[in-house]
Amino acid sequence: MSDWTDPDAFASALDRAETREKGHYFERFAVGETIEHEPGLALDRPGNERWMGQTLNHDPAYWRTDTARERDFPEPPIHPDYLLACVMGATVEDLSEKGGYFLGRTDLRFHEPVLPGTEIRARSTVESTATSNSRPDYGIVTWQTAGYDAETDSVLVSYERTNMVPRRTATAADGGQVTDDEQTAEEGASTRTLPDTLIAPDGPHFEDFRAALDRVGDDPDAAVAYRHERGRTMDDQLVAGLPLATLNTARQHHNRDAMADSPSGDIVAYGDVTRSVALAHARSDEATYRERAYHDESFHDFVTLGDTIYGFTRVLEADPDPGPPRAGEVTFEHVAFDQDRRPVYSGRRTALVDSRHPDQ
Repeated sequence: MSDWTDPDAFASALDRAETREKGHYFERFAVGETIEHEPGLALDRPGNERWMGQTLNHDPAYWRTDTARERDFPEPPIHPDYLLACVMGATVEDLSEKGGYFLGRTDLRFHEPVLPGTEIRARSTVESTATSNSRPDYGIVTWQTAGYDAETDSVLVSYERTNMVPRRTATAADGGQVTDDEQTAEEGASTRTLPDTLIAPDGPHFEDFRAALDRVGDDPDAAVAYRHERGRTMDDQLVAGLPLATLNTARQHHNRDAMADSPSGDIVAYGDVTRSVALAHARSDEATYRERAYHDESFHDFVTLGDTIYGFTRVLEADPDPGPPRAGEVTFEHVAFDQDRRPVYSGRRTALVDSRHPDQ
């Protein structure tokens, strides 16, 4: 009988064994194809509270029944960040487990509140594919993804995301297309001069954001922009624990051996964890009534174990009309940055923000 645990003999067997691969190469994806993702989660309160607690999302409407009912929820709902992360996580095995840079996400919308006990599924449609001049070992794929209620088929969240995906066979260096995302990165992007004067709102309510924008007016050298004091250091719970709990199988979040020779040199944070931490910092300084939509989300640099994530916010618009009587719509631009002041995430967010109550 062979001794399969003899180190030398086993190493030799490993060299001869076929590897059963996970994930898909760029060539696998065809425009128009729809993929029904097999994984799915039942969203429960413990998982939701674990996500919120670890990312500092402490809005009481997602924890307490009385506050939830004040916001027109029958009970504390599933947090939008957790819903998004679970839908995204369920798609990783089919779409991006092979690795490659997450180039961005846009047109992210939350269609209806989600309550604990909801079972979710996800489906994605291949919107476009492109080759890359700058990285011939990769292609670029854009998917439209929807997370839906498994019982009713109602769409709960939807978004478009773009990834670089490894090719099984590299293309010729001059035979592809360069995407706008790559051009922006390679050209170093903006040379704009930022405003000299930054004004912070006086409070967390809609009227405070509107008043701050009025103070700035049309002055090109001023903006409503401010930083948030809280920071959160990336630990094992955030980097490995949370993504694994959302069925995110991407090795870059939990396999240090595989990542040792990568550009980051170590496992990296799930982008939606970094995003959720940064948005939690922002939400702690505003009276958010309801999340609405996100656009132009980008992840700019690696976040690894030990990095600390902070948040910065710019207020773009404040519109009193679209919301219920007690709230107005505010559009923000958020930037997450680390302890070395490197931007690691940015995106535009639209939310309903509570108006100041008449007795205050």
